[in-house]
Amino acid sequence: MKILKKFILILGLCSTGVSAEESRWWKGNLHTHSLWSDGDDYPEMIADWYRENGYNFLGISDHNILAEGDRWIHAEKNAGGRLAFEKYLKKFGSDWVEHKTEKNIPKVRLKNFSEYEAKMSIEGKFLLMQAEELTDQFQGVPIHLNATNLKNYIPPQGGSSLSSVLQNNVNAVMDQRKKTGQLMFPHINHPNFGWALKPTDMIKLKGEQFFEVYNGHPAVNNYGDAKHLSTVQIWDIINSYRVGIHKLPLMFGLATDDAHNYHQIAVGKSNTGRGWVMVKAPALSPSSIIKAMERGDFYSSSGVSISSIKTSGTAFSFKISAEKGVTYTTWFVGTRKGFKSSKDLAKRNSLNPSEAGIGEILSQTTSIEPNYIFKGDELYVRAHVVSSKKKANPYSLGEQEQAWLQPVSPRE
Repeated sequence: MKILKKFILILGLCSTGVSAEESRWWKGNLHTHSLWSDGDDYPEMIADWYRENGYNFLGISDHNILAEGDRWIHAEKNAGGRLAFEKYLKKFGSDWVEHKTEKNIPKVRLKNFSEYEAKMSIEGKFLLMQAEELTDQFQGVPIHLNATNLKNYIPPQGGSSLSSVLQNNVNAVMDQRKKTGQLMFPHINHPNFGWALKPTDMIKLKGEQFFEVYNGHPAVNNYGDAKHLSTVQIWDIINSYRVGIHKLPLMFGLATDDAHNYHQIAVGKSNTGRGWVMVKAPALSPSSIIKAMERGDFYSSSGVSISSIKTSGTAFSFKISAEKGVTYTTWFVGTRKGFKSSKDLAKRNSLNPSEAGIGEILSQTTSIEPNYIFKGDELYVRAHVVSSKKKANPYSLGEQEQAWLQPVSPRE
């Protein structure tokens, strides 16, 4: 009888397609700021916005600091001012909000990560991961990396060149991961902020799998200009040389908010809801999310939703969750073996990478079920979807909703 019941249970699971390891999509933002550094709101208020707006995970990544220790700030003379304090007090009440007047100065205590994580997390629905933006520089050039799911604070590491600063900070995160046994990962932030980073600064990095292809802050130059590459061009150059020349793993592209401003919603402000990742994972936990991302089981979005992605090694296909009255254009973009590589750094950072066969449009379609059949000579192929729908509160005026699917390589 026990064997029969077990067989019936297995049969039932198979017929419905349900399994304990079944994955689903989880929506998250990995780059956000609070009053612990240069954001203008309290961590709980920020977490509440993301939780109430359909996100499943969040990393509040303040500059060179973790939310630890006993920290009191002026309740009015801060980036959020009196308005932020009043909204915070109204939302969470005096039982939670610790405030006092000391020598005629109104003060409020910033809650630690352990405190607000316990209050705001909901098992299986909303996850907070401790994060930090390692804010470094080389000869005045800004170099920023996020570290997600950190256990301990990491100071900026410095270095003797742009690439060594990047590598040293990546190494510090990966060293902590190895020593603590806690899964965590670094990602390169907004490479075009201050026009700081070129592809050659990132191509040879080891231990780094991610960089921001889209960031919602108005000052980060996602789309480049007449003298500078866009972030998607940078992405293609990096992966062409990583895979085709240096035999390194693919680098994946993230979309993030980099939110600082929570009270004034407008173009020109760094607001919430501009860029996010959708991760296909079996559970909402740090390890599950991180493992899935390191496998490339996610896509990045500023509004376009993807219901399924299939990669077989011979084909790359997916299905767009289409909105009524909205059209979608998909470009399959990639680089083939034998592209015109160069040892000259200036040529590697060329403004016209397509002239070298880098980041070519391999196929284009308006289908909501795009499909690409590998020819076998591609180093990698990625997909970029642009919607006809204008984005609400865009990074820049006239911006359309997009999605960036991770690059994949054909099976040998």
